[in-house]
Amino acid sequence: MGSRLQIQGDESVLLRVTHSNLKSFASDVRFSLQMTIEAVKEKLWKKCGTSVDSMCLELYDDMGAKISDMSDNLRPLGFYSPQDGYRLHVIDLDPSSVTSGGWLEDTSLVEKYKISEEAYNKRNSTFRKFKENYAHQNPSAHETKSLDNSMEDLCANIKVGDRCQVEPGEKRGVVKFVGRAEALGSGFWVGVQYDEPLGKHDGMVKGTRYFDCPPLHGGIVRPEKIKVGDYPERDPFEEEEI
Repeated sequence: MGSRLQIQGDESVLLRVTHSNLKSFASDVRFSLQMTIEAVKEKLWKKCGTSVDSMCLELYDDMGAKISDMSDNLRPLGFYSPQDGYRLHVIDLDPSSVTSGGWLEDTSLVEKYKISEEAYNKRNSTFRKFKENYAHQNPSAHETKSLDNSMEDLCANIKVGDRCQVEPGEKRGVVKFVGRAEALGSGFWVGVQYDEPLGKHDGMVKGTRYFDCPPLHGGIVRPEKIKVGDYPERDPFEEEEI
């Protein structure tokens, strides 16, 4: 047996540690070969939660074959001739251990703290209170956000290529752009190519081109001024009855 103990200086070994109760636990830990098995257990206790008295250790080689049970707490680790890459398996013998039953891994087993709506509303330092105070102190910002959301909802029903009618004036045309145009202001805008030269540009506004259309046929308006649907191009030669 004495021939198995070959320790020179402060040699160490890197072992893969696994645990009987913690299926997702795996850690590479370096140990001094001069450490006693009891010292090894104390080091492992801090990592996995199994007490020293409830811990049994097994050593496996890098092929998965069991080498030995490390049952003698007074033996140095080097006595069992571990090598880098071997696996040190921790067995927890305590049925009431903190590691048993999956408590350290399955968060669904942990009782969640719940608070009633009434109790939450009575608290001052909550995110809900922060939003309420911010909206009260910055009404313009709150109103802008609400308006922005409203315009986005309107734009959801407006698509490029849709025929449309623009108010006021019942100007008809086709949708050429839907989106934000920061140069014109915050929120959403709709670009229209009018059927007649009733616009102000050719799709370029303030140096930014949003779409292409003939000169004086382009307009960009807010989505609430747009109606999309069956709005055919009017006959320019159609005369009203007298």
